[in-house]
Order: sequence, then C-alpha cells, then structure tokens
Amino acid sequence: MADRGVDLAALPKEVREQLAELELELSEGDITQKGYEKKRAKLLAPFVPQTQNVDVSILSTDSTSSPITIPIAAPRQHRAHRSGGTRDDRYRSDIHTEAVQAALARHKEEKMALPMPTKRRSAFVQSPAENCTPPDTSSASEDEGSLRRRQAAISAMLAQNLQSPEYWINRSVQGSSTSSSASSTLSHGDGKTHNHNNHSQGQTSALADVLAHTRIDTNSSSGSVPPDVTSTAPQDRNSRVDLPANIAVKGISRGQSRSSMMDTAGGVPAHSRVSTKIQQLLNTLKRPKRPPLSEFFLDDSEEIVEVPQPDPNTPRPEGRQIIPVKGEPLGVVSNWPPALQAALARWGATQAKSPALTALDITGKPLYTLTYGKLWSRSLKLAYTLLNKLGTKNEPVLKPGDRVALVYPNSDPGMFWVAFYGCLLAEVIPVPIEVPLSRKDAGSQQIGFLLGSCGVGLALTSEVCLKGLPKTPNGEIMQFKGWPRLKWVVTDTKYLTKPSKDWQPHIPTANTDTAYIEYKASKEGTVMGVAVSKISMLTHCQALTQACNYCEGETLVNVLDFKKDSGLWHGVLTSVMNRIHTISVPYAVMKACPLSWVQRVHVHKARVALVKCRDLHWAMMAHRDQKDTNLSSLRMLIVADGANPWSVSSCDAFLNVFQSHGLKPEMICPCASSPEAMTVAIRRPGAPGTPLPARAILSMAGLSHGVIRVNTEDKNSALTVQDVGHVMPGALMCIVKPDGPPMLCKTDEIGEIVLNSRAGGTMYYGLPGVTKNTFEVIPVNSGGTPIGDVPFTRTGLLGFVGPGSLVFVVGKIEGLLSVSGRRHNADDLVATALAVEPVKTVYRGRIAVFSVTVFYDERVVIVAEQRPDANEEDSFQWMSRVLQAIDSIHQVGLYCLALVPANTLPKTPLGGIHVSETKHHFLEGSLHPCNILMCPHTCVTNLPKPRQKQPVGVGPASIMVGNLVAGKRIAQASGRDLGLIDDQEQSRKHQFLSEALQWRAQTDPDHVLYMLLNAKGVAVSTATCSQLHKRAEKITAALLERGGINTGDNVVLLYPPGIDLIASFYGCLYAGCIPVTVRPPHPQNLSATLPTVRMIIDVSKAACILTTQTLMKTLRSKEAAASVNVKTWPNIIDTDDLPRKRPASIYKPPTAEMLAYLDFSVSTTGMLTGVKMSHSAVNALCRSIKLQCELYSSRQIAICMDPYCGLGFVLWCLSSVYSGHQSILIPPMELETSLPLWLSTLSQYKIRDTFCSYSVMELCTKGLGTQTEALKARNVNLSCVRSCVVIAEERPRLALTQSFSKLFKDLGLSPRAVSTAFGSRVNLAICLQGTAGPDPSTVYVDMKSLRHDRVRLVERGAPQSLPLMESGTMLPGVRVIIVNPETKGPLGDSHLGEIWVNSPHNASGYYTIYGEESLQADHFNTRLSFGDTETLWARTGYLGFVKRTELLDASGDRHDALFVVGSLDETLELRGLRYHPIDIETSVSRAHRSIAESAVFTWTNLLVVVVELSGSEQEALDLVPLVTNVVLKEHHLIVGVVVIVDPGVIPINSRGEKQRMHLRDSFLADQLDPIYVAYNM
Repeated sequence: MADRGVDLAALPKEVREQLAELELELSEGDITQKGYEKKRAKLLAPFVPQTQNVDVSILSTDSTSSPITIPIAAPRQHRAHRSGGTRDDRYRSDIHTEAVQAALARHKEEKMALPMPTKRRSAFVQSPAENCTPPDTSSASEDEGSLRRRQAAISAMLAQNLQSPEYWINRSVQGSSTSSSASSTLSHGDGKTHNHNNHSQGQTSALADVLAHTRIDTNSSSGSVPPDVTSTAPQDRNSRVDLPANIAVKGISRGQSRSSMMDTAGGVPAHSRVSTKIQQLLNTLKRPKRPPLSEFFLDDSEEIVEVPQPDPNTPRPEGRQIIPVKGEPLGVVSNWPPALQAALARWGATQAKSPALTALDITGKPLYTLTYGKLWSRSLKLAYTLLNKLGTKNEPVLKPGDRVALVYPNSDPGMFWVAFYGCLLAEVIPVPIEVPLSRKDAGSQQIGFLLGSCGVGLALTSEVCLKGLPKTPNGEIMQFKGWPRLKWVVTDTKYLTKPSKDWQPHIPTANTDTAYIEYKASKEGTVMGVAVSKISMLTHCQALTQACNYCEGETLVNVLDFKKDSGLWHGVLTSVMNRIHTISVPYAVMKACPLSWVQRVHVHKARVALVKCRDLHWAMMAHRDQKDTNLSSLRMLIVADGANPWSVSSCDAFLNVFQSHGLKPEMICPCASSPEAMTVAIRRPGAPGTPLPARAILSMAGLSHGVIRVNTEDKNSALTVQDVGHVMPGALMCIVKPDGPPMLCKTDEIGEIVLNSRAGGTMYYGLPGVTKNTFEVIPVNSGGTPIGDVPFTRTGLLGFVGPGSLVFVVGKIEGLLSVSGRRHNADDLVATALAVEPVKTVYRGRIAVFSVTVFYDERVVIVAEQRPDANEEDSFQWMSRVLQAIDSIHQVGLYCLALVPANTLPKTPLGGIHVSETKHHFLEGSLHPCNILMCPHTCVTNLPKPRQKQPVGVGPASIMVGNLVAGKRIAQASGRDLGLIDDQEQSRKHQFLSEALQWRAQTDPDHVLYMLLNAKGVAVSTATCSQLHKRAEKITAALLERGGINTGDNVVLLYPPGIDLIASFYGCLYAGCIPVTVRPPHPQNLSATLPTVRMIIDVSKAACILTTQTLMKTLRSKEAAASVNVKTWPNIIDTDDLPRKRPASIYKPPTAEMLAYLDFSVSTTGMLTGVKMSHSAVNALCRSIKLQCELYSSRQIAICMDPYCGLGFVLWCLSSVYSGHQSILIPPMELETSLPLWLSTLSQYKIRDTFCSYSVMELCTKGLGTQTEALKARNVNLSCVRSCVVIAEERPRLALTQSFSKLFKDLGLSPRAVSTAFGSRVNLAICLQGTAGPDPSTVYVDMKSLRHDRVRLVERGAPQSLPLMESGTMLPGVRVIIVNPETKGPLGDSHLGEIWVNSPHNASGYYTIYGEESLQADHFNTRLSFGDTETLWARTGYLGFVKRTELLDASGDRHDALFVVGSLDETLELRGLRYHPIDIETSVSRAHRSIAESAVFTWTNLLVVVVELSGSEQEALDLVPLVTNVVLKEHHLIVGVVVIVDPGVIPINSRGEKQRMHLRDSFLADQLDPIYVAYNM
C-alpha cells in the first residue's frame, strides 16, 4: 500500500533517513509491526495533509527498502492499426490495464531492492537459429497494436543501481545485523563479525572471516592473489591445489555443540548374573520402543510446515444453498432423424446438390465445395472399404466398435468430414488427433497415451498428409515417442472401393454405444479420450439446434478447429443434421488474413459465425474501414470461449468497430463448454433492441476466497464478467465445491459447474478409475446426504448462477492455482502481467502461467517469450514491475518469472502455448530461459519457525546417569589393545624409523621397498633398503655441508610424488632435522599455487628447502617473482646430483618424545594447520597400521594418492620402512594421461590391498565407468583386490564408493572390498578397515533430527533419510568417546556429539608461531567433565556417534561402529539449525543432469549455492529454479544466491575435499568469472 497524501520524495532528508532506519529495524525483527507503525505515524504526522481523514499508522510500504523510484507517465490514448501477423488478445482489458498502471503508480514512492542478476556476456544466444522466425510469421501469436496505454520512459536510475552485484552485495551486508558463517556457532573463538563492505574497494575479504584466527602477512602483494584452485586441465579435479596466500594460520578453533537430546534407538543393558530368561525380558523392556515400520515412511509435513492462522476477516459465503437449475425442456421435432447417420443418408438422397462444406485455400478464396451427395457417397465408399477391403473376408482388419485415429490437417476439412462420417457408417469409432509434425512434438507422448488407452491400431489420413509425416531414412513413417505401432490407411477417393449393389450400411437408432472419442488434456498434460455415445451425440445436436434455432439451408462460418469442441459439434455434426452449409476457415488462412472470416460472412450472407475471442481481436486489428464488410446477415455470433473471464473486452471492442457494419449487439452469444459435458450454456440471441444482460463486477479478493462479492472498494482489483446465457435445453445444473466431497455451494459461492444431461460425454475411454470421479458425481447437501440419484458430470468450469438463472463462468479448474488457501485464476494473472505494457519485452500471446508444488504449497510461475530485440535492462524492469503488479492486484507473490528466447515455448497445434508441456520443461530443466527472477523469500511463508536454542538445564552427570538408567551404554569404542598383541618382528625393537631403515639396509639390503610407476605402468625407479639408506645418507651430508643445518631445524621437502621425497625424509631424520613435506607449485599456475608454498615455508620457519633442479629453477623464475618475493627464499638445495659423501654420524634422538616431522594441511574451511608428530607417535601409528592390515615383507600394496599430509604421507613414506612390505607408488597426476593406470596395476601385480583418495576414485568412476568392456578386453581383473581403502578426513562418501563398487563389479571387484579410513588433524588414523574386523555397516538417520543435533535411526527409503556408512574399523590402540562439546560430558550410544580420541599415535600439538598453549591444550589434552576424568583425550572437531551393532569383532565381542557425520567447523548455522554442507550439495547435485559439482556457504545471512555447469551455457538458467526447489524441499531453506560457474572452478584440496571458504572469498572478491549469478528475493 502506498503512502496516500504523503509525498515521500518531498520529505526532509533526515525524516527519510529515519524512516529507512525504522524499516531496517522492522526487517531485522528489532521492533514489532505495531511499534513500527506507531513510530512511523509519529514521524509522518507533521506532513499528512490535514484535510485527509487518514490514519497514518496504516501508511506502511509493503515493498523492501531501496532508494529507487519508478515514475509513470500519464497513460495516453492510442491505437495502432496493423494488418496481418499473428495476434492474440484473450487477456486484453482497458479497465484492467488502467488498474495495473494505477497499482504500479502506487509503487512509485515505494522502494524496490531487486538486484539485477549478473550474466557473463558470452552466455545465451537469443534463440536457436533453426527455429527463429521473424515475429510476424512465427507460429505463435503476438500483439503490439492492442495496447491502449503506453507509459513514459522509466527512470534510468533503476537500471544503473541494479546493474552491479556490488551495489546489492554492499546494501545487503550493510543492512544485515547478523553475519552467519560457515563456522558453526559452536566455535568458542573470538566471535566478532567482519563486515564485507570493503570488498567493493578491491580488497580481498578475509578468508574464513569469522574463524577468528591470526593472519600472516606475506611481504608480497599476495593480498589480491586468487585462491590456489586451478590446474592445467580444469576438467580434472584431482590435481588442484590447496590454498591462497591470505590464509589464517593456527589451530582450528574447535566447537562445543549443544547437548544432544535422548532421541535414539537400540539401547543395550549391562550384563548381569540373572538367569538368561530374566535377562532377555529386561533387555526387551529396556530397549526403546521402535516406531512401527510404516511410521518411517509417513511424510510428517504437519510437524514441519508453519500453518498460517486463519484470518478472521476472510470473506465467507453467507447465502442459502443453491437449488439445481433446469434448462428448458428439449422439444421433440417430428422430422428429427433417429440417428445422425440417418440425417446424412436423407440429405445425400434428397438434397444431393445442396452444399455441405466449402473449404478455403491459403489466400482465403474457396478451394472446393463438398455437396451432401458427394459427402454421402464418399463416406459410404470409405465405410465399405474399412469393413471389407482392409483384410481378408475371414480376417478383417477392422470390426464395428474398433477405434481408429483420424489424422488430418486443419487445412483439409473435406477429407476429415468424409473420414468421420465413413467411420460412423462403418460403426468404427473415430478418434480425431492432431497431425504429428516431428518426433518431439509438444505433448506427442501424451497423444500416444491416448491412442494406447483407446486401443487404436489403425490411422486414417490423406495422401498429402501422409507424405508430410516425418519418415525414417528408409522411408517408413517414424515411430512417434510413446505411440503404439499404427497401420496407416489413405482415404483419398481414388483408393476407395465402390460398395457392391447389395451392401448397405447398418444405421441403427441412436443408442448408448460409443460414436466417437474426443481428446482432452488435463491440467497435468495427460491426454484422455472422452467417449461420446450415439444417443449423446444426437441429443447434443438436437439441444444445439433448439438453443441456436438452426434452420435448414442456413450458412455457417466456422473458424474453429473442426476436430473437437464447438468446431466439431456445430460445424460438423449439428450442421449436417440441419443441412447447413458450413464454410471452414483454417488457422493458416486466419494467420495470413485475419479478416477472411468477416469477408466470408459478408460474401455468403452467413447467418451464424463460430469464433473465439482471438478471432474477434485479430479481425478488429486488421480492419481498415473496408467498404465490402457487412455483418447484418448474422443472427448469431457464437463466441466459443466466452467462458474466459477476459472475453468481455474482446466482444466489446469487436462490437465497437463492427456495429457500424451491421453487427447487432444482441447477436453476440458467448457460450461455455467442456470436453466432458460438451455445451454447458449458451446465450440465446436477443430480440432486436433489447438491452444486453448486466455484467458482474466482482472483487478479485473475494474470488480468491471462493466467494462472490460485488467490487466496491478498489476498482483496480475488480473482474468484470459477462454471462454465458442459460443452461442447455434438457440439462440440469448444480454448483459444487471444487475440492473434497461434491457439496452444493451457497448462492454467493464460486464452485465447479456440474451438469446432468443426455447430451454429454459418457466416460474417459479405457480409464474406469478416473471416469467415476468425473462422470458419476452425486452432489450432496450441507448435511452430506445425496440430493438424488442422478449422476452429474464435472465440467471443469468454475462459476455461479446469477439473477435470472444466467450462468457466469470465472475460470477453469485446470487454470486454478491454489496458493496458501486462496484460489487464483491463471488467465487473470496473464492479464495482469500483460497490462504491464510489455511492448518492447515479450510477445503478448506467448505467456504461460502455472503452479509448481514446492514445500507443501503451490507456487506461481510465469514464463513468457522475450522479443529478440529486448535488452537485458528492459526485461528486468518489466519483470520487476510484473512482480509488483501481481502483488498489488492479486495479493499473491510470484515464485518465479522466466523469459525464454522467441519461438522456444512448446506450442499447441493451433499456435497457443502448451502450458503443461512448458511446466514439464520448467521442472526437468529444459526450458532454457534467457532471464529469470526467483522470489522465494516473499512467497514461501510456511517455513517452520527458526529453532530457538533452549538453555539446557541438565548437567553432564545427569545425562550420563539418565543414559545408564535407561539401559544405554556410554558411547565409546576401541580398537584391539596394542600391548597385548605379540609382534615378533625385529623392527619392533627400534624406537625410531631412522634406526629401522638402517637395520633393514644391513639385514636385507636388496629387498625392494618402493617401486614408482609412470603413466605407461612402467617402473621408472625402485628403491631397495640399501639404496634408500645410501640416498638418505647423501642427502644428510648435503644438508650438513651446504645447508649449515642445526639439529632440530625445520627443512621443507618440495618434491613431486616419488622416491626422492622418501629419501629426503630419511635424510632429514639422519641429520636430526624436522622434515616438512610441501606440495610443489604447479608450473602452469604459479600465481595461485606458489603463495601457498611460500606461506608454509614462512609459517614453519624452514631453515632450508630440499628440492629438484627443475623446481629450484621454478622457484627463482621471473614468473615466480610476479607472485612472491623470490629473493627471500631460505637456502635451496637441489638433490639431483649429490656428491658420494657419507655423514660422519647419523643422529639418534635422545627420547622418542622428540619431534619426528611436521604435517601441514589445509582444512575445508581454508585453515592451514601444522601438527607435530613425535617419534613415539610415528612408531605407534606404523605398528598399528601393520597389525591392522597384516603387513610384512612378502606383501605388496599399491598407493595412488598425494603423499604430502595425513595418512597418505604415512603410507607413502613411513609404513614400508617400518613393516618391510613393498609399496607400488602411483602418482595421481599420472592418471590424467592414463586413466586405467591404477586399476591395471592392481590387476597386473595381483594386489590385495590398495589405498587411494576420493579424487582418484571419482576420476575412475567418471572416466572409466563406461569403459568396463574395454578394460575386460585388456584382461584387467580386480578379483585379487581384498581391500581398497579410501583415505579421508570426512564423512564416507557412500554414493561414490557404491558407484565405484557397482561399476567395477564386472571386472571382478568384490562388493565388500571398498571401505574408507578416517583421520583428523589431531590423529591421522583413527579408523582403517583391516583384514580382521566385520564389514562396515550402514545406518539411515533422519535428517531433521540431525539438524537438531540428534540421531534418530530410520529405515532405508524413509523420507528425509540420510545413509551413513561406518568409517572402517578402529585401529589397534585407538579409543574414541562421544562427548557433548559444550558440557564436555560423555553421551550415550547413538547420540550425536564430538568425537574425542585417545591413542599413542595422537599428534602432540599444533605447530603455531605464537604458541597459544591454551588452545593446544584444549585440543590435544583435554578431560571429560564427568565420568572418567583421568584419561587425556584429543578433540577431533568432528561430529559423530557410536552405535553397538549385532556384528562381532575379532575378539568375539559385539562390534561398536563409529559413524562420522561431519566437521564442526564446516557446519552452517541457519534458522537455528545445524546443516552439513555436503547434505545440501548432495541434493543440489541431483537436481539436474548438467550439475557437475556444487558447493554451499553462507554470506551475511544468505545461503549461497555455487554450481558447476557441465552442459551448454544455454542450460545455466534452468538450474536456478531447480536448485532453489530442491533445497527448499529437502532442507527447508531458501537459497539466497545461485552462482553458475564453469567446471573446475570449485577449489579442491589434495584429498579431494571442497575448499568452501576459498570459494567464498573468490566470490566476494569477484574472481569467479561466473556464467550467471541469480539473486533470489
């Protein structure tokens, strides 16, 4: 509502600022609506004109704030005359256009923050070349000239302000008081929020801006360096690198989560000494009651959806219950034929020369005239041919009662008439359908469904039509999508046989057998056949004859489609019964010459014309005051779609123009009909000079609530409706409620018209289930008792009975959109959209309105065709104003408004828009819009209330006691005990790996420890124990000699994956240095990858760098100098050609607690963290892995993953030296050139155990999934693989591991082989599937509970269920416990909490520069607040739960499975709930086949979804609504921004994890080069 009487623009600046501030407070929820209105009234009081009696408190604006005004010039009268072309103005109405302009003018002072989407310039060619036709010759209908109003140019200010995303971004950030982030609110770090305003000044925003970590300044210009995300081949996801320059360094702040509620399954009591029977009984009683299976599959929308409170002011029907309305009795005329065929026989014999049908050529001139004699003789020939000449005498192809398809073009009525009557005479049932033009016709599949449900096996067509049908290369007619196999029969006269003398057709008196089947499309697009019986057909002709007063020998001009509806009923059936001469005007003629039908009326002195509003409008537009136009001969102008509420304006306008040409007002006869009930009502021609019936001016608001209210308040939201006359003769009509039981409506209530008549359809052929609900309706009164036993037929028309029993129709069920309990008519919305002068933007007749069900309600979608010359700005402007107009006039929010290129919407055969097909394209993402505007924030009002965190009044001790009382065990699990396992291996005696290598070099010098393969699978280098030891010694000598290294110095190892890396590591241990492995920079992308290297070197305070000659040159190159300061590198030693020197002595650490190496890694939130690994931890870890995987000297394993951090580094560099097994090393980058390398190596060397990363597995799944046959042919056999372990620090990617297993099952891969490992920064290896443990189990958890930090186990396939796979078996020596991160108290079995770990191989702390010991102590040495308070635990920062399973572990006890849910730091806190990004991303990736990858993060309080598009850029905008829909549906969240980018843009670290914070920074720094950014409002 605008501010009446107050010109906001004229207010003083400070008042405007105060108002804006007030609006901001209201939008942030800082003040209530009431408080806001009070303060606002106070501010505006001095400026309200005193004369007005206005309550200032109601002058609130309903638009969002933005300093934009849209001035609208006064409307100016104009009318354009345009001839030719294709026009459609069903929806034209001056009154309505005026109303819309007024509503928009009211928005003039309102503020509109519609951010314009950003689009890459290369994107979107306007429309596909092959179907781009000039506007006036296109198959659809357009109209410019019909516009009565034009508005003045719109202020350019809007466009300027909306162009740049920065404008909106900055506004949003300034206007947002909350800054949610990817870090969960569990973080206990410094909570200040960073404001991103500065981003528009070109500063890259802080990386994890709320992760409150110290920042390192690399004395280089790295502030603007984009994230280290690219690789040479952007398509390959495995070699992308970790980290940009501006990375926060230090320990990751770890969260404390809310206490978990007791919402779980599967408790297990402690053992006791009671007898087994009693124990079993206790067990049963203690076990939580599991809901019955069926409950897991119920959709609990009641719990989820916020139900709006009913408005007490909603208008309700108040009238009395309606009484059924009777039509006049159907009179019996003595000479009416006993059957329609009998009428044809009679005229064929007695009036053979009388003209039956005149067809026109494309110019509108008569082409041929078919007489009743010819029609009779040809129909007779066809009937004879069909029954006697198609098969043999004993096996005829057709029998009476069979169904045949009639396939004739709109331009050939003669052939159709003959075919139709030929079928009636042969007593076969004709099913007229449209001519298929291509295999991909809109709705073609549904026509196939119709033919199938009717059991059609034969199609009749003409020779010309047959030649035009699409053919296969060998000349056969194409098999259309979804169609049954058809035999085609040509019915041209030359192919017909004259019947023998003694043959006569059987013409029985009309009975209840089916005469013909007319097709009908439902709202969903399903095409069904309405069967019309012989008696119904005849009765309908009689009723029309009586209502329209048809006389023998009259002339009728038919502009409608003669295959169905009024065109068939009047123009083919009733006309033959009454010996009328029909002049058929085809659609093509109308397109070429819209006045042709008016000229035919004039030339032939026609008495009746049968048209649609569109024809009236086109004729009026093409009219040029022609002298030879006289319509005085007309006694009836039947408007077949008079039931369209907007028909009244077309009728008025046509009368306006042609009244001077003899058209009499009382001759215009609107009628209402439906395929099921046929003609429902028709206005009879009035006596000359009688006044026209009154019109109903209805309130749109009332209509939306289903009641009739005469519009009084606001003419802007009124609907003017004309009557469609009285109900048909012999019919009985009721109005019933459209939904629920067919209860009679009240007199002031809108309902569905139902009809009882002998003249309607009888059933949907072949579909008894749907038939009952439509053709056999018994209305009931308010008490629920049937009003009689006569069945009524639903018409699908919505309306009411007015004064004098006149019928008024206000819409159709199929155009009904039920949004939030209110009903809107699609046609009304089309009219409003078109009243927003669309001259320059869209074509008038090419607009579709439909609703899609998203999150338990219907949402309104409008799709229109954009003109090729429309520019982006105009389109956006028009779209924004359509939103406003629809909101003002209909009080309904639009969910989506999309513009598509010209001529791309699916069309019906006669040029209209195929709405159900458009909806289908929209939902499957094949609409290809060129502009889109989504407004979920305004129209999705039923989201559940945000969760308020309740203070937990229960302490950790009470929770623990509660668990024990409930028979729940504490959630903890452990691997085998390391101390109890006897390890005879000699290496056990060595405390240090350096000693183990020396020992192996002495005792087994020639044993090969390592073999490195290249892309061809050839071993390019190997290392025996002795070679490795000698090479390590050389490196030690070089370090001591060239590096001037002291014991304890940190040394960076910069090598590609290989044996040099391993040798350098042991070289450092021999020298007493601390090795730090770093991934080398990518030579093709130094600017992104080198700053990461520089940062680790600086953070670790490395004394020198060991590397290869090639990499040394790279570090010192000019290219490198562009990214970092190359003059300040520490000492660089290349290890390619080392002198044969041995060090004087090999260092042995004084204690095993000394540091062995540093492990640096980048977390998914963009944190660079280094952890310290002591010698004792390394030793314990290697021993644990050796025992778990049964590794010894004779074993071979294959490793295909990056060796720079975590468990990957341990397996690559340390494990073989400790256990003595041989490791085959496959650098992942080699897979880029030879994808099958890893799998063929497993096969060739008969490897039993292999380790890989998710990146490698994904590469093989995507790249080799379709090539299993080729691999088989190359003898690749994976049956030898016993375990294939994916090394990861995340929740197992179940979908990927399952795909991998399924795809390579054909190569012999065991379905049990694939498993995952789990490690974290505090402990590199917590779980690893070994040889002895049970197979990993999978559980299904309820996602809604998970968001509330609870675990509720459900069944597979339950709605909102998430499968979680156990992360492998615990390693020996590892214990984990599940803890509430806030109270630090232990939790029960199957409760969600943080995973804490105790193990001899825990890391000893973060390597930090500023040594924040408190942070480290908390992470690496922390105690429970209750229970076992002595044990020291390390906090992993991951949420998960432990569940005791029915499986047994190696020791024979029941197995405790650890399920990892996700990292605390990654979680998103939205609407008070905790979301794991991967869950949202999984949903998004399923939304469309062209989504290659997706990532989500939050920005201010908006959810941003970044989607990689793998298809063509034309599909980019298809993804926006699909992504919004799926996130809303599955996660109950509204997506704020959808960013479409190229494949490979989402940064991924070496473990294959997405780096969402880097992505967020790149997005805010505008470095993504997106294809499209959509801001959902």
